[in-house]
Amino acid sequence: MLVPPIRTTKRALPGSRNRAAVVGSAIVAAILLFAVFGPLLVTKDPNASDFARGISPDHLPVGPSSAFPLGTDRLFRDQLSRLAVGARVSLFIGIAATVVASVVGAVVGIVAGWFEGQTIDTVLMRIVDVGLAFPFLLIVMALGAALDRTTSTTIFLTLGLTGWLGTARVLRAKTLQIRHHDFVTAARALGQSTPRILLRHVLPNVMGPLVVVSTVSVAQMILAESVLSYLGAGIAPPTPTWGHMLFDGQDYITTSPWIAVAPGAAIMLSVLGFNLLGEGLRDALDPQKH
Repeated sequence: MLVPPIRTTKRALPGSRNRAAVVGSAIVAAILLFAVFGPLLVTKDPNASDFARGISPDHLPVGPSSAFPLGTDRLFRDQLSRLAVGARVSLFIGIAATVVASVVGAVVGIVAGWFEGQTIDTVLMRIVDVGLAFPFLLIVMALGAALDRTTSTTIFLTLGLTGWLGTARVLRAKTLQIRHHDFVTAARALGQSTPRILLRHVLPNVMGPLVVVSTVSVAQMILAESVLSYLGAGIAPPTPTWGHMLFDGQDYITTSPWIAVAPGAAIMLSVLGFNLLGEGLRDALDPQKH
C-alpha cells in the first residue's frame, strides 16, 4: 500500500499574514529612529533664526533646498531640526501617557471584572461611564485648566490620567471571561489568594488585548497632544512640537505650504503607523484567526 507523502506547511509569522501590520511596523520604526537620531544628526539649532540664508528676497521663508531640506518656518528657523525635536517630544508624551493610561486602566478593569456585581465593580464602572460620556479632549483641557501645562511631564500625566477609561472597559470584559475558566477555578480551589490569582493567571491572559489597546492608544495620545499644542494649551514655546508647527504654518499655507505640510504629514504618518500596527497585533493575537 502506498502511503501518501506527508506535507508540512510552514506557519507564517503574524506580520507576514497582515500587510497592514508590516507597513505600520515600518512607519513606526522609521518615526522612532527619526525621533532618537534625528536631533543628533541635524546640527542646526531648532530655535535659531537664520536671517542670512533662511529668508527669501521677498522676505518670506525659503523653500526646501540643500541648506534647508524642509525649508524654514515663519521665523526663518530650520524646519527639519524642529521636526526632529518635535518628534522626540510628541513620541515621548504619546508613549508615556499610554503607559500611565494602560497601568491605570488595567488595574481598574481587572479589579472591576474580578469583583463582578459587587460594590467596587459598580462604583468603578459608573466612573468609567461618566468619563466616557464626555469628549476626551474636553476632559483633558478641563483637568489641565488648573495645572501648569507647560512641561511634557504635566501633559503626559494629564493625558494618561484621563485616557484609561476605554482600556478599563476592554480589560473588564476580558477578565469576566477568564474568571470562569477551569484553571482559575482550580487555583481558587487550591486556596490561592486573590492577588496571586490576578497576577499569575488573569494578568497574563489579558496582556494580548492590553497590548493592542495600548498600541492604538499611542496614536490617540500623539493626536491629542498635537491638538492641544495647536490650540495653544500644550508645551509653551519655544520648544518645538508638531501641533505648534502646524499652527505656525496655517497663515502661510498659500505662500509657504511646506511649513504646515511637514508637521501635518508627521502627525498623519504617526497616527497611521500606530493604528496599522495595532490592527496587525489584534489579528496576530486573535486565537480564532490561527
